[in-house]
Amino acid sequence: MEKIKNKVFGLLGKNIEYSFSRGYFNEKFKKLDLEKYKYVNFDIEKIEDFQGVIAKGKENLGGMNVTIPYKQDVLNYLDTLDETAKEIGAVNTIKFTRSGKLKGFNSDVVGFEKSFFPLIEKHHKNALILGTGGASKAIEFALKKNDINYKFVSRNPKGENQISYRAVTKAVIENHQIIINSTPIGTAPKIEESPNIPYQFLTKKHFLYDLIYNPEVTLFLSKGIEKGAVIKNGFEMLQLQAEESWRIWNDD
Repeated sequence: MEKIKNKVFGLLGKNIEYSFSRGYFNEKFKKLDLEKYKYVNFDIEKIEDFQGVIAKGKENLGGMNVTIPYKQDVLNYLDTLDETAKEIGAVNTIKFTRSGKLKGFNSDVVGFEKSFFPLIEKHHKNALILGTGGASKAIEFALKKNDINYKFVSRNPKGENQISYRAVTKAVIENHQIIINSTPIGTAPKIEESPNIPYQFLTKKHFLYDLIYNPEVTLFLSKGIEKGAVIKNGFEMLQLQAEESWRIWNDD
């Protein structure tokens, strides 16, 4: 592993002032005495603005993370993808190679697997993934890889493996012991919101996992607590995916 010569890293997204990544990496750089390194937010209104960000700072850019809503849209602007990102169809980490190429990776998979699977029990056989955005693709990949059956829940379901929120009945809840929120619903400041599912049918056999980390306990998770379900928020996943991104950027 060779230390990166570039010194600017950042997060690509929209309305990301709240972002975890900037604080995490700038603190990391401080601990590692990397005084010339900095991590900034690239907050853009539309994905087409990405080209301007690259043109302006490419010489100093060492890598980027990508968040909502650009994890899928950014694929059109990359030169290559690693095999996992290609299969998932979403990118959350971009590496600027020595040859000047942009290569896409997905470190969300690593973060999710390491934070999620230690809590899985034998009766956790079927999962509902709430939302079908870029983050959900990494969840799907990890569940498939680990032989957990899943269905997507979407406001606009497409295909046989997606159902609408209206179709989430008592029987569906009872048959899906894992429920994963991959939507931004419930993120601060809109903490009074939660995905529209029938929480009254949850039991202590359920496991609710929320990719949101702010607030620490979302309304989605608190409704799980009321029914005795196992819960986990997305904070550890974020830390783990950040470290995987750092490994990717440094890997020569």
